[in-house]
Amino acid sequence: MRKFFPILMLAMVSLFIFSCKDDDDDQDFDTYSQVRDVTGTFTSANTYAITQGINIESTDVVLVYRYLGDSWQLIPKMMYLPDVTGLPTGREFQYNFVFDTQNVQISVDDQNFNLATGLNSTEANQYLNNQRFRIVLVPASQAKGSNAVDYNNYNTVIKYYNLNDSNVINTKVN
Repeated sequence: MRKFFPILMLAMVSLFIFSCKDDDDDQDFDTYSQVRDVTGTFTSANTYAITQGINIESTDVVLVYRYLGDSWQLIPKMMYLPDVTGLPTGREFQYNFVFDTQNVQISVDDQNFNLATGLNSTEANQYLNNQRFRIVLVPASQAKGSNAVDYNNYNTVIKYYNLNDSNVINTKVN
């Protein structure tokens, strides 16, 4: 019995050591970064807003980027339109978004003119029709000791969170 007691004690101590859990509350392991595209047209019928359903944890961060043809621009973003004969002067509007745990709503908020009558057809095509947005879901906490991510730079965000954006799901909404 005396020979088994040291072995039994060693086994108990080993079990105790390996069963200890090192909780790192700065890590967010329950969030999986995701990328999704949504394309839609802003009209008075949809109150210049498009909604995309998505499951979001309350501790996550949602980033939304607008596609500019060769790059992604983080929104919210204020747009200042040049003066055009026959249209109001000083036209400005903002791409904006809000989200909750089930939806992301992207909107165009007109600041000082009516979007329905204050844009010519070229501007409506450029700013309202078939607009493509990329929704990026990332954990709110960052790795311990890391530098802050520049969320304005889409490529930096994709690289930092190791996201594959080569085959993104694209949803068309009305």
